[in-house]
Formats: sequence, structure tokens, C-alpha cells
Amino acid sequence: MKLAEALRLDSPTPSHFVLSLAGAGGKTTALFKLARELISARNPRILVAATSHLGIWQIPQADHHQIAADRSDLRTLPAAGIVLVTGEIEGERTKPVSTQVLNRLHQYSKEFFTPLLIEADGSRQKPLKAPAEHEPPIPAFTDIAVHVAGLSALHQPLDESVVHRAGIFSELTGLSMGKALTTETLAKYLTHPSGALKNIPQNAKRVALLNQADTPELLSACGRIAREIQPAFDAVIAGSLKSGSLYRFERTAGIILAAGTSSRFGQPKQLLDWDGKPFIRHVTETALRSGLEPVVVVTGFRHADVESHLHELPVSVVYNTDYATGQSSSIRAGVNALPAGVGAAVFLLADQPQIPVEVIRALTETHASEGQAILAPLVLEERRANPVLFDRKTFPDLLQLQGDVGGRGIFDKHRVEYLPWHDDILIFDVDTIEDYERLKRMREVESRK
Repeated sequence: MKLAEALRLDSPTPSHFVLSLAGAGGKTTALFKLARELISARNPRILVAATSHLGIWQIPQADHHQIAADRSDLRTLPAAGIVLVTGEIEGERTKPVSTQVLNRLHQYSKEFFTPLLIEADGSRQKPLKAPAEHEPPIPAFTDIAVHVAGLSALHQPLDESVVHRAGIFSELTGLSMGKALTTETLAKYLTHPSGALKNIPQNAKRVALLNQADTPELLSACGRIAREIQPAFDAVIAGSLKSGSLYRFERTAGIILAAGTSSRFGQPKQLLDWDGKPFIRHVTETALRSGLEPVVVVTGFRHADVESHLHELPVSVVYNTDYATGQSSSIRAGVNALPAGVGAAVFLLADQPQIPVEVIRALTETHASEGQAILAPLVLEERRANPVLFDRKTFPDLLQLQGDVGGRGIFDKHRVEYLPWHDDILIFDVDTIEDYERLKRMREVESRK
């Protein structure tokens, strides 16, 4: 996954946004890598600046370099390429741009729908950095704030060779100088309000970029840290900028469709017993064990009875008053109930209690590395099965569905990709009493194994 895609900035349409990078362990690499990925025929120019010092050896990564002591030096800017604007060169470093220059660049980017990327921290080439009192200088107009952390620091003793301002890092995390940096320590720093979250504007999207996971061991540690810190960020990107192997961790919701009348079956399938619990309870508990968050249960027919079996579970229940108009109304109700920041949703059916945790986790993990728009299991004879994962880029189209149509109604608008799966239990539906009895027998056989 490219960095621009991981940050959800890969739209071909030119747009204005300000992205600021702080931290250490690959900020400048990320800055110019992202700038290069964003350039296109529709978006020919990217503005880059720094509110901190840049090494002069980093300047050649831009196509154009313009020194701006004040806003008068910005009367003309190159029309295409990566345009780096810095303060004057002083020795081996450039000075930070002034507030006046930065404000003019912000204005310019809005006027011409040009992205503005800002390096908003200095780290002296260390994998990690803790901010001093005046740091990091993240502009208040930042739309996306990215904190970069280098995983090469893991298991190294805490000192200035690994962490810039190691003393402050020690104070924030409680790790004594000279002690080895652990995943727990790094997660504590990344979620500390005076650590990685410091000076991020209130309305900015918060992203952690865990870089330098260049070995299988570090990549595994990366995943553990990402899951632990995810509640503090809108997204966590983990992997290696060097190899280009990046994973995007966002909240993946579960939407359980439990509003149907089960007219063909003759009674509400949501309430059928399976292994001592109603279907709806089984499906909801599976969604929770799979790590889906939040879990939204859309009810309709016999909604009070369905909801009565969900007491004490950490889920949101949405009553769809229009359930009789078809499944699309439940899909719209579920999507509308999702909070901001959810990256995808897995749709589960209330009449499939046999769906295993493993397939849901496989869907979410595959989506984290590849970012598919729609991802579904593929079982025997190349048959598409449930559950199906929909990336949030599909949500606007899901909200346009009408009538008795499910998510397949937008398959012609987005590329559908498939996850091979070995178990045909995923395609089993309970449409008749005979199906129900067969499912119970299958459960009995499985429990005796």
C-alpha cells in the first residue's frame, strides 16, 4: 500500500489540505515520498515547507527550492513539481519558514487547490523524539497531523543516541535511562498528551506512522503497538517506508442486519435457538470477539424481542422503522449510525450464527494491508460468501441504495476482491425448517470433535 493510499489521499481530484509531520524516524522520507506520490496530471504541484530546520542534503529531493525570508519572496512559484520553500541557509541547515511565509503558503494552497506538506519537527536523525516545551510547532490550520516513530529504537537502551531529548521521554514514560525500550513503553509515549499527541490541533485528523519495521520481528511488534494505540488516533500506519510495505489500521465496524420479517421461514430467524442462545446473540458475540468496533445491530421486525437478547453487550442498537421496504433501508441505517473515523464495516447477517471469528479477522487483516474497496470470502466452486467488508469509500454509494437490495447493489461501482476460504459453511443459509435442522446437526457434530 502506498503512503498516499494509507493516508486516504489517493483521490485523483486536486484538493486542498495541510498535512504536518512531527516525531522522528522518517519524517523527511515520508514528506517527500508522499509529495512524489501525490503529483499527477490533475495535481501537478505540491508545496512543501518546514517549521523546523532541514539539512541541506535533503533539498535535492524537491524539484524546486525557493528561499523565502518574507511573503514578498512568494510572488511567483513554479507551476509544477515538488516546490520546497525554506528559510535562509545557515551552515548545513535551512532556517524554519517564518509565520508570515507559512500563512501565505496556506493561503496560496487554498487559492490554487494545492496540497501543503509541512515538516513540523526536528529530530537530529534519531528514531524517536520527545518534544521540548516549545515543540512541535504544528500550525493551527493543519488538517492532518502525522506523528512518525522509528521502530528501530525498540529493544535499544534509552539514551540520546536513540531518542532525541531522552530525558523528557523518560519523564513521560517512566522508563529509566539505559533501560531497553519496549513496545509497551513506546505505546505509552505515543498516547501521552505531552508526547506524540502534543500540539495537535483539535480538529485535525490524528495519524501515527510506525516506520522502520524492516524485519519480521519488528513488523510483528508494529502490529501489536498499532492495535494498542489505535483508540488515540484516527488511523495508524505501520510498516516500512523503505520497502514500501505499509499497513493501515483503522476501526472496522460490524453492522449486523437483523431487521427482516423472515416471511419465507414463518418466524423471526433472529430469535431461533442455536446451542442454547438465539441467533442474534451468537452473531453479535462473534462480531465482538472478532475485534469489530463499534458493533451496530439494526433491528426492525420484533425489535423489542431482538434487543432483549443484547442486554449488557457493548453494542449500539438501531431501530429501522422502514424495515418493511427492504434490506437497503437497514444498510442505510447501519452506515448512518457509524461514528466518524471508521475505516470500514463488515456486514453480518442475523441468520448466520455459524460464521467463525477467523474469517472476520482474515477480512480485516487483509484489508489493513491492501485497502480493498469491497472484500468478500470466496469458497467452493468460486462462490461468493458472507460476511462482506466494505471500505468507507463505498459508504456514500451504500447510502444511495433503495428497495430490497443488499450491498451487491454497488458491486458495479467498485472493484470487488475476494479472499479464498476453505469452509463452505459460509454459504449456508437458513431459509427453511430443514435448513435449520441441518445447521443444528452440524453444530452437534462440530461440538463432539
